[in-house]
Amino acid sequence: MIFRFVIIFLFLFTLLLKADYIEGKKIFNDKCSSCHGTYISISSLKTNFFEKKNTLYNLDTPTENMLAYAIMDSSKKIGDPEDSEMRQIEIEEFLKSYLAKPDLNNSVCDPMITKYYKKKEPIKISDNEATNLAQFFMEYKKQRELAHPKALKVLEKGYDEKDILKKAKEENKSIIIFATSQTCHFCKKMKNNVLNKDDIQSLIDKDFIFLEVDVDNVELPFDLKKNFYGMTPTFFFISNENKLLNIYPGAWVKDDFIAILKENINK
Repeated sequence: MIFRFVIIFLFLFTLLLKADYIEGKKIFNDKCSSCHGTYISISSLKTNFFEKKNTLYNLDTPTENMLAYAIMDSSKKIGDPEDSEMRQIEIEEFLKSYLAKPDLNNSVCDPMITKYYKKKEPIKISDNEATNLAQFFMEYKKQRELAHPKALKVLEKGYDEKDILKKAKEENKSIIIFATSQTCHFCKKMKNNVLNKDDIQSLIDKDFIFLEVDVDNVELPFDLKKNFYGMTPTFFFISNENKLLNIYPGAWVKDDFIAILKENINK
């Protein structure tokens, strides 16, 4: 009986958190979005500020994801990540005090970036609005990941090849198998410099199902073992009819990998 009560309580608590997030998002859209832009990928923002000196987007205020990152994950983050209740209170207090008297010198954003920002006009928010906005920022990363899952998936033990092929056929996509291992330096380098970039993930997600396979722990699917010579990384392109299209051993720079993707679209 007690266990059942705990489950019900956790379910209702989760719904309440989501409701606060949704309400916080509505408040942000109504009161903040006219100044603060929508999501721009972190890689694009880094290029904008640190390579192009803000000439790509000409931002004079942080975007919504920049605010969420600054509050939750930056070196100036607010509160203790291990104490969510106290952290929410601290974020609420920061929002009320900062919005009432904005000062870029007291901003949680990177000083290398705030030099591009204009002075913000003060606004007053209620305690209830501060609570919901705090929940919006605290849940932002999780909710965005749920709404926009990464295109790159890791193939675990116990996979079903039929399910993979069925999904590929339903979505009219080919399949990429990325053979890697935990000790592969060039695999990690390529993931950081190429595969994890937002524009690459968008290209992959449009036409492919991407599966990373740690060959030290999981057997390659689709009988690829006979075509694998032990080099990691190796990329296998498979049609949704289970036909091997191409094999590309080795790591690739971004432009070359884009060319490889284009070579294998709708084959």
